[in-house]
Amino acid sequence: MNGMAKVTLRAARRICVAVMGGTVLLVGVIMLVTPGPAMLVIPAGLAILALEFQFAALWLRKLKEGGKRMLDGVRSGSSDQMANKNRSE
Repeated sequence: MNGMAKVTLRAARRICVAVMGGTVLLVGVIMLVTPGPAMLVIPAGLAILALEFQFAALWLRKLKEGGKRMLDGVRSGSSDQMANKNRSE
């Protein structure tokens, strides 16, 4: 493959990833106000975009960290509530 073909193939791949990932991400954002699994679709769109774009990888990493913090908070809160419930009985 010559150099120009590689550049063209790379550009075509970036465009395809941008269109597909952007579409999935947009559908996820729309699902925030309509019925649907937005919290699953938005990370999927970011994961597709992260294949080619660094900004999407950064957003996806921040989303994962926020999700872990939220899950840890829920887990510690639910265990605290159970402990308080058991004490009051």
